[in-house]
Formats: sequence, C-alpha cells, structure tokens
Amino acid sequence: MRPIIALTGDSMVAPSPVINLNYADMAPNMIKNAIVKVGGAPLILPYPEDDAAAASLGAQYVDVFDGLVLPGGPDVDPTFYQEEPIQAMGRATYQKDRFEIALIKATLKANKPIFAICRGIQILNVALGGNLYQDLPSQNPQATIRHAQAAPGQWPTHHVAITPGSHLAALLGTSSYVNSRHHQAVKDVAASLKVTAKAPDGVVEAVESKESNLILGVQWHPENMWQQFPEQLPLFADIVKRAGGDGNE
Repeated sequence: MRPIIALTGDSMVAPSPVINLNYADMAPNMIKNAIVKVGGAPLILPYPEDDAAAASLGAQYVDVFDGLVLPGGPDVDPTFYQEEPIQAMGRATYQKDRFEIALIKATLKANKPIFAICRGIQILNVALGGNLYQDLPSQNPQATIRHAQAAPGQWPTHHVAITPGSHLAALLGTSSYVNSRHHQAVKDVAASLKVTAKAPDGVVEAVESKESNLILGVQWHPENMWQQFPEQLPLFADIVKRAGGDGNE
C-alpha cells in the first residue's frame, strides 16, 4: 500500500506580487505528480471557510493520512506571531493559516512526518512559536540576493549552503542550486527547530526537527524543479519514506 501524503489546498483569488493564479492552480498538481512518482498516494485537504471548524477539522484529518506536505502559497497573517501587517505585506488568508497551524500541531502530536515548502516552512515556523520577516527587502538589509526571482520558476537562481551531517545534507549534499519565489522568510526560528541551510546572504533556506526526523522544511520549490533537476526528487521520496513507504520510483 502507498502511504497517503496529504497536501493542504489553497483558494483561487486575485494574484499577489509573489504568487500568481497560475502557480496557485498548478502547485498541488506538481507536488501530487512528484509524490506519485516516488510511491506515495497524494490527498488534497481543503481549508474550511468556517473559522470555528479549523481546529477540529485539523485534528480529524490527521487520522486519514500518513504524512503531510505544506505547499507554497500566500503570505502568513502576522497576527499569528503577534505583529500587525506592514505596508509591504502581501495577501494573507486567515482561515487557511488557522487551519494549517491546527493541522501541523495535530500531525506532530500524532507523530507523523511533515515536509514544508516555501510558505510551508513559514507557517510551520509560526505554528511552532517562531516568527517571520513580513517582507525581506524592507525588513532585512542583509538580504541582498533576489529571493523573488524573475526567471521562470523551474530554473534555479541562487545557491544554498547545507549543514554537513543534517538530514537535508544526506538527501542533497552540502550545497544545492535552487529556485526562489518569496518575499517572506523565517526570522526567529522556533525552539524545536534547527536551521540546516542558508542562502549566501544568510536567509534561512531549510529547517529540521531538533529531536526527531518528523520535520523537514525548505524555502525553495522542488516541485517546480524535479523533472529538469532530478536531484531534487529525493525530497519527495524522503517524505514518503518517513511516512512508511519505500520512496522508490
């Protein structure tokens, strides 16, 4: 039996400067295809419009899947880390954030693995008590690399240095050439997480669990890259393996 890998869904709304309608529509399919390729069974979970249902549905959904993928998407509402929105912040969806935070907590409580991508690493950090740069260019003068690339999304544009001995290094080695489409990023890292990759300008590019192998998050978009750059496919094989599969094509 293929392990069931849940993906959180998004809604189709007007594009922001960082995420466009094309990506919002295509991202679950690109991730779904990668998961199928490496032996998983993808399942897309919609978030409830009813705010009161978010926490209870998150706890209920966790019984039907073996692993969770948190895809890219809109900005994270800063009220979840006790800040007010700045002028440069993009679109956020409060109900989606509330649902995903509840789902993350329920998944970890159930001892099931998580793989987080782009916005996913951000909402993961917030759910576990960390915070974010709401807008890298205006809030972090050391962020000198263009993190919202102009190049097509499947092409890498900057390098990341990966911590030797980390779980990520076992998958990709100690360096990777990655794509980049974000203007928010991890700022203060949650206490239960450790940073295992950074861009040359110091921006956090990956996090992992400190005490287990339950969590891996990356700031780039391997779902865009794996067909042209198969060295990114092990990231998807890894979540399938951690969820009980063999991760083989």
